[in-house]
Amino acid sequence: MKLSDFDFDLPEDLIATRPAVPRSSARLLVAQGCNITDAGVSDLPDWLAPGDRLVINDTRVIPARLTGARHRDTAQGPMQARIEVTLLEPRADGTWSALIKPLKKVRIGEEILFSDNLRAELTAVADGQGALAFNLTGDDFDRALNAAGAMPLPPYIAAKRPADAQDKSDYQTVFARNKGAVAAPTASLHFDDALLEALAARGVGFSFVTLHVGAGTFLPVKVEDVTTHKMHAEWGRVSAQAAAEIAATKAAGNRVIPVGTTALRLIETAGRDGQIKPWEGDTDIFIYPGFRFQVADALMTNFHLPKSTLMMLVSALMGYEVVRQIYAHAIEEKYRFFSYGDASLLIPG
Repeated sequence: MKLSDFDFDLPEDLIATRPAVPRSSARLLVAQGCNITDAGVSDLPDWLAPGDRLVINDTRVIPARLTGARHRDTAQGPMQARIEVTLLEPRADGTWSALIKPLKKVRIGEEILFSDNLRAELTAVADGQGALAFNLTGDDFDRALNAAGAMPLPPYIAAKRPADAQDKSDYQTVFARNKGAVAAPTASLHFDDALLEALAARGVGFSFVTLHVGAGTFLPVKVEDVTTHKMHAEWGRVSAQAAAEIAATKAAGNRVIPVGTTALRLIETAGRDGQIKPWEGDTDIFIYPGFRFQVADALMTNFHLPKSTLMMLVSALMGYEVVRQIYAHAIEEKYRFFSYGDASLLIPG
């Protein structure tokens, strides 16, 4: 299984840099096996049945991108350097793992000033990342970060435009509760109040799980033999309530449909022995063709990057050739791709 098997040519103008407004006005490609229908996200209730259950990732994205300055007294006088920081995850010792650019411009023990209220000291460096100890904690830190930080837009959007105030709402789902992600579970960005009301009227259930999406979701696969790729780990939790709801849906013969690859990866982690159970921890589950799904019956997801682990995941669910047909159709019909793009509902044949 080669990396090149999951490649395709995508016209640049199909990469969405802003979401559809309203959210549920995005397009929806429905694939039932190899049968493809063009629809809209607002039509989702028509494609679901009473008793179906959507599994939602309720992680909340933090404004993890910070711009600051490092100040230093030198023989030539006071000097400062502009420093870009992307927070990755909190560590057990209270510091934050972070990508720092340029890392070589900051010494261990030096501070980076982000605002009048927020600053951090570099305490360690390892594997190209820094550990930052901030001057604030708890709610004080959250308030200062919200004021100083920007949403960590994916590289393919950030390359086209900087993040702005609109992204603080656009790049956050209506389900966001538990803060800790540095990337959004983007399939859920399509949901708004009108769609939720229509789904509830249809008799569709909702279960909430948490997976804090990390920056590793954007890391490229660098090995040609994809089975040797090492996935990044992300923290997640499936509560006892969510596990019970999902198990009851399966027992009743109804479908469990995760919204997004993050929710799918998490429930498959919690159900590896054939029955979903409460679970909490770091998951590095890697789903590629040949994987046996234990929990998910279908998937709602956006359109993914060429040669990505997410292309491998949808190929595992639908079949390699079917996914090639789906993506060829999406490109031909000019669906919008990636985080702010359109959606697909993938139902295995």
